[in-house]
This record gives sequence, C-alpha cells and structure tokens, in this order.
Amino acid sequence: MLISFLGSLPLGTLNVAAMQIGIQESIWNALLFSFGSLLVEMIYVRVSLVGIDWVRKQAKLMKMMEWITLGIIVALAVGSFIAAANSNPQAKNAFLNNNLNRFLLGVIMCALNPVQIPFWFGWSAVLFTKKILEPTAGQYNTYIIGIGLGTLAGNCVFIFGGKWAVHKIANSEAYLNWIIGGIFAITALLLFIKILMKKDSIQKFTHEQEKAQSG
Repeated sequence: MLISFLGSLPLGTLNVAAMQIGIQESIWNALLFSFGSLLVEMIYVRVSLVGIDWVRKQAKLMKMMEWITLGIIVALAVGSFIAAANSNPQAKNAFLNNNLNRFLLGVIMCALNPVQIPFWFGWSAVLFTKKILEPTAGQYNTYIIGIGLGTLAGNCVFIFGGKWAVHKIANSEAYLNWIIGGIFAITALLLFIKILMKKDSIQKFTHEQEKAQSG
C-alpha cells in the first residue's frame, strides 16, 4: 500500500485526469474513474506475478499499447488547451466531454497504459528477494489489495487537493485547463522521447526480470 501510494503521487496521466474530473464534474465521478484504473492495475499485478513468461513475450502488444497511450495523452493535452482557449472558464476537456461511464473510462485508460507492469515487477522482485513477499495465494491477495488501497489514496490526494485548490485560489478555473494541458503535453513529450530511445515498458520489464533472476 505504501509503495502504491508513493508511486501514485508523481504527476501522471491517470491521477491528473482524476483530478480534472473531480474539479469539472464531481468527486464521485473522479472516484469511479479511480476505481476503474486501480482495478486494472491490480489485475496487471496479478498477471505479472503468475504469468511472467507470457507477459515477457508480448513485446509487440506492449509497444502498440505505448503508442496508443501516447495518442491518448496528446488528445488530453489538446482537449485541455482547447477548453482553456474557450471563453467559458468552466469549459471541459473535449476528451472528457462525453457520456462514457467514468469507471469504464478509468478501466480503458489504465488498460492501455502498460507502465504498471515493469513498475510492479521490479518492486515484486525486490520484495521476493527480501523474503517480505512469499509466493502464496494469501500473500498475493493481500499484496494486491494493499496496492489497490494505496493507488486509491494517492488519487484522492489529487482529487480532493485539486478541489480544495479551486475553492481557495481566486480565478483558478480560468487557468486550470492551461496547467493541466501543460502537464499532459510534457508527459506526452517524455513518453515520446522514451519510445524513441527504446526505453519502453517491455525492455524495462525484461531488464527487471534478468536482475531478479541474477539476484
């Protein structure tokens, strides 16, 4: 739970999107989005624990998912900038301006983002090496529940913190979309650079596996 909570605090696509939904829609919709994303994260962790060899062989699939993720982040950035240019300060991100259930939106956005796999494989390998995590069904289930709670807590920092900031800072909504659009644009640029430099998820995953096996 602690690892998941701290890992959810750096600015990223999912926690910033949750914050934006919480500010422009409702806290409940933002929580639904978070529940959807953390459910997929928990499934990814479970798969990485019991199906490591299968995941390692899915290089083409994970590469495709990274490009799709890049496209989504770019769309979020563009949508935020368009909303920021709107004369209405409460204009919504065009990408989020739809009737799709927020739980399903969280599921889809998280499912297309394979970064959880190398992140959690690396930490799982460390915990296995330290004998903190044992390969038993009971510990796996407890571990995954802790991950879900940590992710939810991290997202809540953004959801409730963003809502508080909007209420406390005058005219904050007028600048919100510019700020969020900038965050998404920088995130997209960094992801694009990583892809071009071949520092993608599948290579990180394989590297972490080799480290774990050698250790």
